[in-house]
Amino acid sequence: MSLSYYAQERHGPFETFDLGDFDLESGDKIRGLTLAFATFGTLSPDKSNAVLFPSWYSGTSKILEQAYVGAGRALDPEKYFIILVNQIGNGLSSAPSNAPLPFNAARFPRVGIADDVRAQHRLISEKFGIEQLALVLGGSMGAQQTFEWAVRFPDAVKRAAPIAGTATATPHNRFLVQTFIDAISADPAFDDGWYQDGAVHRGLRNHARIFAASGFTQDLFNKAAWRDLGFTNVDDFVTGFVEGHFLPQDPNNLILLARKWQDGDVSRIAGGDLVAALARVKAKTFVIAIDEDAFFPLKDIALQQKLIPGSELKRVSSIWGHLALFGTDPGFNVAVDQHLKDLLAA
Repeated sequence: MSLSYYAQERHGPFETFDLGDFDLESGDKIRGLTLAFATFGTLSPDKSNAVLFPSWYSGTSKILEQAYVGAGRALDPEKYFIILVNQIGNGLSSAPSNAPLPFNAARFPRVGIADDVRAQHRLISEKFGIEQLALVLGGSMGAQQTFEWAVRFPDAVKRAAPIAGTATATPHNRFLVQTFIDAISADPAFDDGWYQDGAVHRGLRNHARIFAASGFTQDLFNKAAWRDLGFTNVDDFVTGFVEGHFLPQDPNNLILLARKWQDGDVSRIAGGDLVAALARVKAKTFVIAIDEDAFFPLKDIALQQKLIPGSELKRVSSIWGHLALFGTDPGFNVAVDQHLKDLLAA
């Protein structure tokens, strides 16, 4: 089931960019790394209208497209050349589920956020000849990649909009993500990553329920806001919406992404000094936080935002909490679009 989930028929159309053997910051390498990406709009002759939007945990370019791209929206293909790139390990780009033997499944090397950004930099420069991006944005793990872009390649990022994410994972955030990993790997069928396709469904279901309990707000459940999507009760909603999202996905892929999420830290480029790392940012930066977010709380985001020169904190609210990122809340979508429009006009 997992292989069919990542097919063009479900998440396409997308293209792939071959980077060859790619050295990772850990000292390991990925043989024949490919990045899957989708583009919308036309690159202007001076290449000044390019927008890069990396995927988040369990997300794909198709999910980003459906939630954020469209006529009249901030990411309007009539105005911008929008590149939706799938992070390493998500199943469209190179991942445990699609890597050739013998480096597949549990043998796929551990990857970091910095590896994603270095690979994406090669994509925009070698594939499209783009030297500077008009905007880099992303939600959650996409925000982690956005921060890394602005710190690692400050001259290549004109504007940055990290949404619902931090530049470095906090201890609580790392612990939270570990519960996602443990829920999957505790399933006896996981077998240290050498499971049969579809066998780890109990671990994936447990993971989905833990994810839902912290990803949505209490009010979403208590006020039955899920009824707007046609569900009949809480269990029906969590099963149909959240378990339905995660069950077709590959457990090794999800664990790879989760470990990358835990390890996200831009300060590595400055020897562990977060202040020095964020001082490298030259982009006009709007750091967008969700007031009700339990994954990346407003307080944590605000503390790090203050370290970015000239940046602004923009707050949005949603009963859907962190998972408003999926585009389920029309009010959230309008608010985020307005912040992005303001940033692009700056």
